[in-house]
Order: sequence, then structure tokens, then C-alpha cells
Amino acid sequence: QVKLMESGGGSVQPGGSLRLSCTASGDMNSPYCMAWFRQAPGTEREEIARLYARGTDTWYHSSVEGRFTISRDNAENTLYLQMNSLKVDDTAMYYCAASGLALCHLTFWGQGTQVTVSS
Repeated sequence: QVKLMESGGGSVQPGGSLRLSCTASGDMNSPYCMAWFRQAPGTEREEIARLYARGTDTWYHSSVEGRFTISRDNAENTLYLQMNSLKVDDTAMYYCAASGLALCHLTFWGQGTQVTVSS
């Protein structure tokens, strides 16, 4: 059973930075891809960043491109999201997700970590 656990959320002022972590436990070895999603109150969950674990390909939603960076530490089985120049609109619950080995179907999900950006 694969479990994902996010951490690193919190409250920050506009312009500040946070780094989210997503640690995988269980039988998880080289997922095809991993991603970060977020969901603000009253909105649908949206994907904001994706990393293809067997290479260096990444994808970012236009709303975060240039401010957020997705990365992975294979040795620690941990996915990161470095968030800089945070805006009030970035306030949301952030979730990580991972696929199985062969296809980028995001099967495994964490419980989420809250990020609040306010002055």
C-alpha cells in the first residue's frame, strides 16, 4: 500500500516563500509521474505542476510558472514544491499525487496541506 503525506504548508505574507514536501511510504518505486494539485474553497481541484520521474520533463500551470518549482529526491522518496513570490490567489489546500510504474495515471493521493497567503 502506497501512502503519500504532504507537509510544509502554513501562513505567509504576499511575496513570501514556502516549500512543500510529499513523502512516499510503502511499496513505491519509480512512479511514471508525480504532481501537485491545489483546491481553493468553492473551486475544483487543479493541477499546477507535474514531473516525469524518469527524466527531467516538467510541466507548470501558467498561474505558477516562473514562481513554483517541482523537484524530487529519489533517495528520500520525496517530492517537493518550492513556492516563491506567493500571492493571495495561491491560498488553497495543496495535494501531491503519484502514478504507478507504467503510465501517468495519478492513482495515489495525499491528504493535503493548507497554504494561506495573506497580509
